[in-house]
Amino acid sequence: MRYGFIALLGTIALAIFSCKDNGARYIDPNTGKELTLVKDASTGLMVDAETKKPVYIYVDTEKKDTVYGETGKVINGHVVMDEGKYRYADMNVKVEDGEYKIKGNDYKEKMDKDGVLKIKNGDVKTKVDGKTGEVKVKD
Repeated sequence: MRYGFIALLGTIALAIFSCKDNGARYIDPNTGKELTLVKDASTGLMVDAETKKPVYIYVDTEKKDTVYGETGKVINGHVVMDEGKYRYADMNVKVEDGEYKIKGNDYKEKMDKDGVLKIKNGDVKTKVDGKTGEVKVKD
């Protein structure tokens, strides 16, 4: 009886400590490392706190969602493993010389070297000036 009680306590303790997370809110799925993200004041998107650049894909451990960092879109079920790296299956992403372009179904996004962000989502066009943060929207 005594050993059964001790085994029960051990099992409960193991369950409690194994369910405890390391406190990391955001994780890079490709490296498994903790990310420190902050909201960019001009775009409203989550960016790496150190580099101030958008993160490609991250896992929000609090909400239990996988997020496409450059748009903030939840992409649960749309992530595939490609050449040993996770990627968003519905988008074509090109990053080159400090610029990036994203294309998918009826969505396009481009950020140039000056930080000017252009987004076309359906018939709505949005432009964000990287220096002033000015936002223009056309329907």
